[in-house]
Amino acid sequence: MVNESPDVPPGRRIRPTRRGRLVLIIGAVLVLAVAAAVLVPLLTREPGTEQSHTLVIPEGWRASQVYVAADKALGEPVGTTEKAVATADLPLPAEAKGNPEGYLFPATYPITSGTTPKSLLRYMVDTALSRFGADHITAGARRNDVTVYQTVIIAAIVQAEADTPSDMGKVSRVIHNRLDRGMPLQMDSTLNYAMNRSTLDTTTGDTKIDSPYNTYERKGLPPTPIGNPGEQAMVAAIGPTPGRWLYFVTVAPGDTRFTDDYAEQQRNVAEFNRNRRSTGTG
Repeated sequence: MVNESPDVPPGRRIRPTRRGRLVLIIGAVLVLAVAAAVLVPLLTREPGTEQSHTLVIPEGWRASQVYVAADKALGEPVGTTEKAVATADLPLPAEAKGNPEGYLFPATYPITSGTTPKSLLRYMVDTALSRFGADHITAGARRNDVTVYQTVIIAAIVQAEADTPSDMGKVSRVIHNRLDRGMPLQMDSTLNYAMNRSTLDTTTGDTKIDSPYNTYERKGLPPTPIGNPGEQAMVAAIGPTPGRWLYFVTVAPGDTRFTDDYAEQQRNVAEFNRNRRSTGTG
């Protein structure tokens, strides 16, 4: 959600983020949807090894979540896959500086006895590069005057903030409109990433933390993606829905309000807070 204004008085403000809503509302549906994704074959040390089980990576998962799930699927000690990043020789863009966040492509991966942390990581990144390097993605990034890596950053925010797939293009438009105007993005999802959490509650103190992911205090995009977006979010990032919107808030599941008027945004936020109190969650 985007809700901040220079004139907002201090205090505790509650803002909805998509990541928190997914945990509360549609987490199970997301896993089932991703499970239907195309199976991605893995490079293994022993070609032809039979498949034993699969690893599902949902859209929007952070790298830290992917590492934990990979360790469990591979039967490795916790931290093994994360440590493998340093020596996996991943073909990441130079802008990523060796950080695969955003390039661990969401899909369903078969795990065999020959699958290793390095081979799993390499194939996730290779898959992301093949999808994100498509002509329409590179052309769209160029049209928006951003790099493909910056487009992945935008897509990751879209993935975290949009309540429904149909909202993704509008969230993307809010991001592009704010960047074009030199406004801070003021996205709670980036704060959650900085604080390694997923929550519906953001305080004034949270918006003052010293972090490059604090898009309340710092203008422009955060330095890396805040999760691993899927193709729908990437398409929204390169082709935002036409509109003048600068703010949005989900007042109820499936009801996200977009506006370019701050007073209207505040009324929408008040409605969200009333709805949350009435259900006993606020």
